[in-house]
Amino acid sequence: MKILVINGVNLNMLGVREPEVYGSASYCSLKQYIKSEAKKLSLTVKCVQSNYEGKIVTAIQKARGRYQGIIINAGAYTHTSIAILDALKAVNIPAIEVHISDISAREEFRQFSYIGLVAKKTIAGKGFAGYKEALEYFKYN
Repeated sequence: MKILVINGVNLNMLGVREPEVYGSASYCSLKQYIKSEAKKLSLTVKCVQSNYEGKIVTAIQKARGRYQGIIINAGAYTHTSIAILDALKAVNIPAIEVHISDISAREEFRQFSYIGLVAKKTIAGKGFAGYKEALEYFKYN
């Protein structure tokens, strides 16, 4: 099974941006963690990160016919991007939304997720382990 992991805006700043919220580990560490956990589950993953909404949409569109699942942490685009929502709907690939922080316990504007409207599951507030949980979901469901 091939899974596309998409990380959005500002995820490349992990370890630098608000470590009290997102932790001190880097984005490189996150990619290594995801690849290691996927290997344990005999899953193939590709990790992409972009700060540009259009590049995220294009990555989703290109996943059609190539991936059986998408794990997406769109960062702030979670709360603003109808374009990403529409792309996920268009490709009809099961998606799981992941957030390192607990978005439900943060600012009011983070309470709503466009991606959550189409995601099979939302995992929030579990740090890097949320990505492992998402990989396990695809492996066992």
